[in-house]
Amino acid sequence: MQALIAATKAFLDIIPQAAPFLADWPAARPMRDVAPSELPVLAWLGDCSENTVPATVPLVRALLETHGLAWRQTYGAADLPPDFLARYGWTELVGQRGPVPSDVIAAGFLLLGPETHYPRHSHAAEELYIPLAGTAEWLRGEAPFAPVPSGVPIHHPSWMPHAMRTGAAPLLAFYLWRGGDLTQKSTFI
Repeated sequence: MQALIAATKAFLDIIPQAAPFLADWPAARPMRDVAPSELPVLAWLGDCSENTVPATVPLVRALLETHGLAWRQTYGAADLPPDFLARYGWTELVGQRGPVPSDVIAAGFLLLGPETHYPRHSHAAEELYIPLAGTAEWLRGEAPFAPVPSGVPIHHPSWMPHAMRTGAAPLLAFYLWRGGDLTQKSTFI
């Protein structure tokens, strides 16, 4: 876990848009125990090593070499159909549920399987996504879907509607949240 956290911090240090979030990165302190869990979407995690760019390779490699992560879902069957839930999951490194405690920011990985549409939604937290592997189309505000390649940050201010959809390859992205309720379920629009 320590190697993944170090690789994450090293990666974020070279992303200028991450600087405001990193100002709130927690100082070194004891990590909390988090029970590992897996989801069906992890069937595509190994595919992510083939769809990276040079800047994202070390972080993707560190994630693939880390075992015992708690993969979760924010939504359930009452929120979204089973085919979405089978192709969706996230794991938090920093935050209220991750091994690195923080009440100020949340940071972790989102994995979407191929041919997945994450519906238009918004939330109080400001968000920065950085695709690490795969290319997805992203919708921001009222703009149409547009492809965003790996390594290119995507910023969503508080309550900005956004969505994403994958094609033939899965998407692995890193996320940073700050402000608002860091465990809030998004509002679908």
